[in-house]
Amino acid sequence: MRAVTYYRVSTSEQGRSGLGLEAQRAAVEDYLWRNGAILVAEFTEVESGARNDRPQLQAALKRAKLSNATLVIAKLDRLSRNAAFLLTLRDGGTEIVAVDMPNANAVTVGIMAVIAEEERRLISERTKAAMRAAKARGVKLGNPNGAEAFRRTGFLGARIGTEANQAKAQCRAESLREVLSEIQAEGAVSYAAVAKALNDRHIATRLGKEWRACSVKLLMDRLR
Repeated sequence: MRAVTYYRVSTSEQGRSGLGLEAQRAAVEDYLWRNGAILVAEFTEVESGARNDRPQLQAALKRAKLSNATLVIAKLDRLSRNAAFLLTLRDGGTEIVAVDMPNANAVTVGIMAVIAEEERRLISERTKAAMRAAKARGVKLGNPNGAEAFRRTGFLGARIGTEANQAKAQCRAESLREVLSEIQAEGAVSYAAVAKALNDRHIATRLGKEWRACSVKLLMDRLR
């Protein structure tokens, strides 16, 4: 398990004195140790839980997503007390674990999402049932010219698919720009050195593989 940790205290006084942070860090570090987790990065923020525009939280979520890691917090309220905001975080694709309530992501944060998923499942079942009933009545479903249409548009579809893949690769490259700047600022200048730094940070390529000098060169070319 790879983990990105996030700590938050509400006031600048607590941030300066460390009140609250020590307890959060102790709880999180104990959880990481008991689960044999690898710490990828740590983020700390001094900000009210009522605010959703928190740069350190966004940075933590971004690093967790890039590293395919779990965001670990001491308590659920360190993220927010706003249910809608918590649900948005859950739907962002990053796994979140609150040490004081490890199942909160499934029981508390996800309860609204579970209801929505159940509604979508029921809609899907009703749609499938209606299609089966229509088919039983002799209604022809689908496009009878679909095969011919596919042959006519095959080349265009392949080109669109290639352009879509290029757009995804460019988007992934842009998401790594800030991390690359950090790595280069630390002294990594060769493609091989940058690849090692990315792998050490547990950040995989877009295809989930380890970085190599050649893949770093392609990444740099995209960012240029």
